[in-house]
Amino acid sequence: MNLKNLYGLFLLGAFSASPAMAETGIEQVCQRIANKLASVKYAECDSGLVLSGASSIKHTPILMKEYPPVATRVPQSRVLLVGGIHGDEYSSVSVVFKWMKTLNQHHSGLFHWKVVPLLNPDGLLQRKSMRMNANGVDLNRNFPTRNWVEEAEHYWVKRTHRNPRRYPGKLPLSEPESRWLYGLIEEFKPDAIVAVHAPYGVLDFDGPPRPPKRLGHLYLNLLGAYPGSLGNYAGVENNIPVITIELPHAGIMPSKQQISHIWTDLVRWLKKNTPRREQLLAPATAADNQAGPS
Repeated sequence: MNLKNLYGLFLLGAFSASPAMAETGIEQVCQRIANKLASVKYAECDSGLVLSGASSIKHTPILMKEYPPVATRVPQSRVLLVGGIHGDEYSSVSVVFKWMKTLNQHHSGLFHWKVVPLLNPDGLLQRKSMRMNANGVDLNRNFPTRNWVEEAEHYWVKRTHRNPRRYPGKLPLSEPESRWLYGLIEEFKPDAIVAVHAPYGVLDFDGPPRPPKRLGHLYLNLLGAYPGSLGNYAGVENNIPVITIELPHAGIMPSKQQISHIWTDLVRWLKKNTPRREQLLAPATAADNQAGPS
């Protein structure tokens, strides 16, 4: 089966996980997260998250929450926020829950958000958390970049010396977690993606337009694009701005002030650099038609 057919089957639902497959529900997953992460209280988790319809290798549901448009305004843009792509980056999950608490209190409809606090539950929710999923695949090397077949394994062998923490899998989208996120991006069509990681303590960026120079105490330091990475797939190849927030520590939370400052600067950048939906939907004017190709 070629990759085009594989993607087509996924979009038709052939690889979608049924909620009936999940061994646990929202309450059980939230309890496991709260038991694992001292910085996440059960009530913070069980506050409107829903079953996405997808589950991990070990049948743990992937949870998400939508902050939809409100009746009084057209959202400026769609934003996808993802944490816990790597299961041993604890702070990347916890910080997303803190920002969800802010959205729970202050969602104004300025943006249409979809938030996935923990993409890789199997990596996190085991006795010794690990970067990869239960199949030993680095989900951030499993997205369908154009030359994945030619480049991903070569990079893994030659550049990482078969580092198991960087294993890209046998095929792009071989894993249910990456397949689901790929499908969500195709369906939601975000104007920006924010991925939270740790522990490099920098701000990374892929795609257009100009990146933020800093978010809070994190300064821009481009780390490069890798075969199969989310930034490469969505940012470089599909022109969706991908902001990668690399927190300084995987196991230590930033201060409340730092978390707040990162969030404030992120929202400010999104306001200035993502399109207003009404502008995208507006018919072309004569002046637009005279502007030439862009």
